[in-house]
Amino acid sequence: MPPQCQSYLQQFETYMQSERQLSAHTVRNYMYELQRGSELLPEGVDLLNVGREHWQQVLAKLHRKGLSPRSLSLWLSAIKQWGEFLLRSGVIELNPAKGLSAPKQAKPLPKNIDVDSISHLLAIEGNDPLTLRDKAIMELFYSSGLRLAELAALDLSSVQYDQHEVRVLGKGNKERIVPVGRYAIEAISAWLKCRKQIPCEDSALFVTEKGKRLSHRSIQARMSKWGQEQALSMRVHPHKLRHSFATHMLESSADLRAVQELLGHENLSTTQIYTSLDFQHLAKVYDNAHPRAKKQQDK
Repeated sequence: MPPQCQSYLQQFETYMQSERQLSAHTVRNYMYELQRGSELLPEGVDLLNVGREHWQQVLAKLHRKGLSPRSLSLWLSAIKQWGEFLLRSGVIELNPAKGLSAPKQAKPLPKNIDVDSISHLLAIEGNDPLTLRDKAIMELFYSSGLRLAELAALDLSSVQYDQHEVRVLGKGNKERIVPVGRYAIEAISAWLKCRKQIPCEDSALFVTEKGKRLSHRSIQARMSKWGQEQALSMRVHPHKLRHSFATHMLESSADLRAVQELLGHENLSTTQIYTSLDFQHLAKVYDNAHPRAKKQQDK
């Protein structure tokens, strides 16, 4: 590597540490990625005279080597920062890495709880106020697929018991009406008998022992506690019950539009992630049931 290029690399490292105040870990990663990229440049091209077409070639090489989209994104971030530094230093007039993009990272599929585990989780026993309240909360999460913020914001008037519905204020202050199952209605009714004995600050549906609206953090902590007490193999939290609701609804009905409405998704594409989960379920059933798909047992 030419001495001039090495000098600018040292200045870049100092710039990252001092002016940008990036962590030592990030700086180390950026320097490594720049070194990796420089080694793949054509002969006669270095980090000071590299062009956009050269970086495109390196990107293609790294992709062929099997680097994940996440790793490619880190590499791109490093060379873009390098280009911006050279621009600030007056070495170049255009950042050759500007506009380059890595392949999209696959969205992780939400993990759900199977039906039997849900039933076990909701089979909590006890007549004390906290147990009845927590059971009502979890029944409602699973029955209606509410978001954490939506459930925490519910008031006494939000639930229409005769119609088995709950009125929810979702993202963007958009209101929607969501069905509520019989088990959830019964659990909420049992909790309300205890709530009447608590001096409450406002009309919140779910309150603490002191009558204050239950916070997001408290709801999360209580659900995690019940997951442990019921010996579930995974951590229980509000989004997991929401995911489970969506997955089980889709498996049973295959009505993506209906699930979209129930979840309060503005775009159908947000709901479509559950079709991947549903296909995994169908593929597993197929592999286990179809005569030509059954896997041979280990001999």
